[in-house]
Amino acid sequence: MLKGDKVGLRARHEADIPVLQEELGGDVLVTARATGMPWRPFTPGAAEAPFVVGDAKDGVVQFSVVDLESGDLVGVATLWGIDTYLRSAHVGLGLRPSARGKGYATDVVAVLCHYGFVVHGLHRLQIETLADNDPMLRAAERNGFVREGVRRGSHWVMGEFLDEVILGLLVDEWRAAAA
Repeated sequence: MLKGDKVGLRARHEADIPVLQEELGGDVLVTARATGMPWRPFTPGAAEAPFVVGDAKDGVVQFSVVDLESGDLVGVATLWGIDTYLRSAHVGLGLRPSARGKGYATDVVAVLCHYGFVVHGLHRLQIETLADNDPMLRAAERNGFVREGVRRGSHWVMGEFLDEVILGLLVDEWRAAAA
């Protein structure tokens, strides 16, 4: 398990899947905002359902996020789009409704940065989030991510186009902030 101050990132357990599917995957608005794709229902136990983790896939590492103190499942974290040539990847996370607003997102991003830069030896991490996702923007910026641009009207979410903010962090910036 990878550990931060508040959270641990561990392998997904079978018992996590129904909880995540109900609380994250079952919320139409959250799914549309997080994935940029239309929501659709999945049959429990379906192999292609979100949050089901099978054999390791190149370019994607998925974690369940747990509270270190209680051991409770609080969400998911992903390092995706891992490019071993350019040494870059994307950071993503989702928190259960009961876990939001407690500082977990900042810690999850910190642990994913450590994982990406130290374990994978990456040079750059990137976060893409909707322009009105203030909690994710704060979590990214608290970890040293810099706003690099806005993709105007790039995400269709429940009947409207929304802007997406792109944030980046280089390993040298991360090391300097940690020192």
